[in-house]
Amino acid sequence: MADNMEPPVSLRSPPPEEARGALGRPGGAALLQVEGLRSGYGEAVVVQGISLALEQGQSLALLGRNGTGKTTLLNTLVGVTRRYQGRIMLAGQDITALPPHLRAAAGIGWVPQERNIFKSLTVDENLTAVARLGPWTVQRAYEMFPRLAERKSNMGNQLSGGEQQMLAVARALVLNPKLLLLDEPLEGLAPIIVEELLRSIARVVRDEGMSAIIVEQNPRMILPITHNAVVLDRGAVVHEGVSAELMADRERLDRWLAVAKH
Repeated sequence: MADNMEPPVSLRSPPPEEARGALGRPGGAALLQVEGLRSGYGEAVVVQGISLALEQGQSLALLGRNGTGKTTLLNTLVGVTRRYQGRIMLAGQDITALPPHLRAAAGIGWVPQERNIFKSLTVDENLTAVARLGPWTVQRAYEMFPRLAERKSNMGNQLSGGEQQMLAVARALVLNPKLLLLDEPLEGLAPIIVEELLRSIARVVRDEGMSAIIVEQNPRMILPITHNAVVLDRGAVVHEGVSAELMADRERLDRWLAVAKH
């Protein structure tokens, strides 16, 4: 992705007044509450005591240079890392000790960097195999991603990288999750696909009100469509606030994220 790529002009940050309190400060009804989380792999501690919260209907940009713990934090929410300390609450339920499949059942929809699809199934089978009752039906997913509708009979391994990413996002949506986790959904995609996918993500998190945490290397792509932002450095939170305000603060962006661009 080019360093100077800007988001489509029609994408606008939610008004700051909508974003206030979206990080779960006292008085807010937090959908996700993370308290004192330390996690990693084996004996390596990557996430260093992170606490954060996300309110229902709010979106969070999770930013930071490579290797700062962004993916590890998402993986810990999903339940595929080693947790050393801390607690995770989702919609009032303590999911800290739950295995990944029960966290998914509790309402976490995850799109990892690896584009988690069944390559030996058709597009339609990929969606119908995981769909649950709720507002996001397979038909709505096709309306969101017309390319998938055109290729509904194609096998997963017959799709382009961008189409596979669209399918991965669509699979997460038809789970009808309470919380959507997107790990670098725009990585390695052609600019025209980036624009198309970014518009779809903006519709989901801004217009449809899906609660989401989005990891992205280029802050200028994702800040305009999210309510709030958290910046990680060395596994710890070094900044949290309104996305629009961080977008306008060039000095802070350069200090924390200058080498995070593609």
